[in-house]
Amino acid sequence: MAGIRGLLRRDLHKVVLGLRNMSAEAGLSSYSYETLKVTTPADHVFHVEINRPEKRNAMNKAFWREMVVCFQALGEDSNCRAVVISGAGKMFTSGIDLMDLASDFLQPQEEDAARIAWNIRKKICEYQESFSVIEKCTKPVIAAVHNGCIGGGVDLATACDIRYCSQDAFFQVKEVDVGLAADVGTLQRLPNIIGSRSLVNELAFTARKMMSDEALSSGLVSRVFPDKSSLLSAAFELATEIASKSPVAVQGTKVNLVYSRDHSVQESLNYMATWNMSMLQTQDIMASAQAALQKKTPKDVTFSKL
Repeated sequence: MAGIRGLLRRDLHKVVLGLRNMSAEAGLSSYSYETLKVTTPADHVFHVEINRPEKRNAMNKAFWREMVVCFQALGEDSNCRAVVISGAGKMFTSGIDLMDLASDFLQPQEEDAARIAWNIRKKICEYQESFSVIEKCTKPVIAAVHNGCIGGGVDLATACDIRYCSQDAFFQVKEVDVGLAADVGTLQRLPNIIGSRSLVNELAFTARKMMSDEALSSGLVSRVFPDKSSLLSAAFELATEIASKSPVAVQGTKVNLVYSRDHSVQESLNYMATWNMSMLQTQDIMASAQAALQKKTPKDVTFSKL
């Protein structure tokens, strides 16, 4: 009899796992892209992988368009509580795909200078949104950078909430080497991250490589790992830790951190008070308090989707 019960339990476990896999696959069916690969390595954790390894993950037109669609979807997906973004293949990204994007800027459809400028500005604003959408997504986003993070890769990484890298990683604000000023986020976000205007200016004016040890000491990344495998493992572990906590608390924290960066202390305190006058009414607080009284951790609490 005990043997039969054991078989039934194993069969039931297989059925549950099968249903979970089917549910995960069904949930990911909407995340189908040409340049991005989306998977779920853990509960409520989504992995977005730049997936053009044969082109060193160069950012072509499809990539810029799909980043907006993908992160808007992740922001609305109640199953998603944390995101890890990485690059497939040998490097994080080599930056913009110059050959693919040239037609947008070097072959104007108009003859009038004002109209050419107007259309170029519109296109730049569209590309800026491809990384601003990461910041606007209320789910924390962790960049896991290995090997080269060049040009647009730095724009992308600086829009993320947390940055980890491997020992072989390097960061390069490459735009001056191709005759332009970085225009999709690096010059605006990097000074707030590093804190040293002198170092930011040096990197932006010279396009020199910042290696992983300097990235760590300057505050661009918070941890460095021996290789890509250990880097991804740590990033997924961190994302899983974040995803185990109250989504009301975590997402509210991100919204207010981003707001406070761009506003005065008093403005941010006022915004926080208005935010929490409703968010403090969440049942997550009582659930967390009960867990603490029972000497449990937040991981032992099942929080509702948000």
